[in-house]
This record gives sequence, C-alpha cells and structure tokens, in this order.
Amino acid sequence: MAQTVTPPRGMRDFLPAEKARREHALGVIRGVYAAHGFDEIETPVMEDSSRLHAGLGGDNEKLAFAVMKRGLGEAELSAAAAAGDPLSLADLGLRYDLTVPLARFYATHRAALPPVFRSIQIAPVWRAERPQKGRYRQFVQCDIDIIGDATPLAELELLTATVATLDALGLAGCTIRLNDRRILAGILAAWGVPAELRERALITVDKLDKIGVDGVAAELVETGAVASPDVVVEALHGLTAADWHLHDGVVPPPAWLDLDAYAELRALREALPGAAIEFDPTLVRGMGYYTGTIFEIAHPEFGYSLGGGGRYDGMIGRFLGQEVPACGFSIGFERIVDLLELRDAGRPRAVVLVHDGAVPAERLLAIKRELVASGVRVRLERRVKNFRALLDRVTADGFDAFASVTAETADASALEFRELGE
Repeated sequence: MAQTVTPPRGMRDFLPAEKARREHALGVIRGVYAAHGFDEIETPVMEDSSRLHAGLGGDNEKLAFAVMKRGLGEAELSAAAAAGDPLSLADLGLRYDLTVPLARFYATHRAALPPVFRSIQIAPVWRAERPQKGRYRQFVQCDIDIIGDATPLAELELLTATVATLDALGLAGCTIRLNDRRILAGILAAWGVPAELRERALITVDKLDKIGVDGVAAELVETGAVASPDVVVEALHGLTAADWHLHDGVVPPPAWLDLDAYAELRALREALPGAAIEFDPTLVRGMGYYTGTIFEIAHPEFGYSLGGGGRYDGMIGRFLGQEVPACGFSIGFERIVDLLELRDAGRPRAVVLVHDGAVPAERLLAIKRELVASGVRVRLERRVKNFRALLDRVTADGFDAFASVTAETADASALEFRELGE
C-alpha cells in the first residue's frame, strides 16, 4: 500500500490557483509600499548563528533552525554533548525574522545607502514552532523599515503605508494598537520588578492574551519578578481599561505612565485621524530589540495579531559600533491572506485553447503567440472525453474563458470564446 507523501510538518505546498492568489496579494502589498517611497531589498535565508542568538530575538531565538558546521567529527559531537551546548555545532541558522538580517544588511552596505533608508523585505522566515492553525514553521513576512530617522515622522510613514496597504487589500475592521517600551518600563518599576528581570518579565506579560491575567501573575511570581500576584492582577485589570484620556487634566495620571512617551503616542494618533488607533499599555511585542514605540494590527475576529512592529534604535549599533535610529512594521502575510477577497482588477484575462489532436503544433503555437502578444494569458489543453472535468479544473485554476481549436481554425480571429464558471 502506497504511503501518504506530505510536506514537512508546519510547511506547505501551494497549488497553482492558490499560488496565483498569494502572488496577487503580494503584488498589491509591494505596489502600495513602493508608492509610499520604500525600496525592496533581498538578504540570504541564513545568517551567522552568533547574530541570530545575540539576545535580540526574544523567545524566537529558541525557535531558530540551526545549520550544522561541515566536517564535524566524533570529538566535536562528544564535546558538545558533554557541555550541553548543541548550538556550538552550528555556525549558521535560518532567519527567524527579517529585522536581524536587515540590521546586518545595513551595516554591510551603509556607504551605498541614503541617509534615511526606506526598505521593503517580502520573504519567507523559519521558526521551529509547534504547528497549529494559523502558525507554521515556514511563513512569509512583509516588512517595511525606516533606518536613519529618529523623529516621529518615521512611525507616521510606517503607519500610513500600513493602513493604506490594509485598505488596498480590502481588509476591513482592523485596529492598530500602540504602546511604548518606556511605558512598559514604568509599569514594571511600579510592580517592583528588578532591572535584571525586566526583559524576562516582558516576555511573560506578552502572553496575556494566551494565559490571562492570573496566568501572567503566577508566572511573574514563579520567575521571581514579583513577590505577590495580587499587585499584578489588580494592575492588569486596570491597564486593560486604559485609553487616550489618562492625561487630560481632569484626574492625575497614573504613576506608571511615562508622560513623554504617552504624549508622543497621542501625537501619532492625532496625525492619523482616519485610522482606528487604540492605546494598549499591555502591548509588548516579544522581540527584545524594541526600544520605544511599538504597534500591532488587531482584528475583531481573531485572538492573535495580524502584524506589528516598533522602534529598535539599539540593534544596528550592535553591528556598526555606533547608534543608528530604526523603526519597522511587519504584516503577517499568512494570517491575512485567507481573509482577503481580492479584486481581479489588473489581472490579465486568462483563456484556455482546447485543441484536437489533428491541429498542427505550429498553428497552435502561432495562435497562442498572437493572443499572448495582445496581453492574454493562454493555456493549451488537449480535448478529452470527460470535457466537463477539464472545464472544472481550468476554472479552479483561475481561467476565465475557453475556445475550441480545430483543424479548420486559421488564426486567433476565428476563435469563439465561452466564459467559464457560468
């Protein structure tokens, strides 16, 4: 009995119709990003293992796929096993996001780039996730980043381009949630979290949507970040009700609120009056490289984010030895592509030429060339007994119409097309 042959767990194949749908969506995203002044780059799928495990990727570093060194011998394998350090056997790894590679790219090519560099990266990344609905081990990210601009204009450009992209995709109902790492630092300080445990504590707070208020409080106690869960439970219930009126002069602002950061977030919201933007002081974004503003795309039908980003001013300095401001926004492509009802505007007409075996090959190709030259997508299909099954298949593949080609068909003008799917 033949075995079922499938892709590796957490990875997928795409049949032609789905691949065309994905490429169409990616084309929309690329077009909007480019219209907003961003330029596309490409980086290798692998980076040095030391860069991927430099403490910048949060929990994602634990999910990185490592690539073993070539020519390893028994001595190296035994030493790594004895030391409990399997990562010492790897010198490369598959990228788990596009931000760490971008920072390395900028450090490599800075002399050839403009003072303020606006980049597009649309590419697959890999994480050793436990596969489940909406979560894969290989998935596409769509990133835009601005490097070299320390002003709020960078955040505004990113937010504007992202909102325009969601609109172009026809994805209605999305909300952008805003927060700032300085506000999170104030919250942790108010809870009495020691400085050396704050990054670990933020990873825990980032699980709020998954494990709830009580779960977050229990884990913070377990890790030694706080002594008692009570202060955390009470504070988190209050934080989830926070809004844009915490510092309006009516009542004193809460002690944990960083007033400068909050004022900057309000300014971002006021500069984008047409966008749905909420303040969420519990928003963390688990990456350890964020330093200021952070943002996330939320949708009412889903319990997970559809994308996000923030300011990461300290990362590029790790590679260059000098600080360079940077900010980015990523759309989680796999999480939104199934939500889209994409318009076919701009897609070329696609037709099928169903031909008899008696039609000479050179005539078939001449007719095909004539149609292709006019901007039509053309597929040749030999006529079969189960003609209805053939039509159903090409309809599913995204073709719009078909015409029969017989030995009497002289050229493309003699074809009579019939619409598919009617």
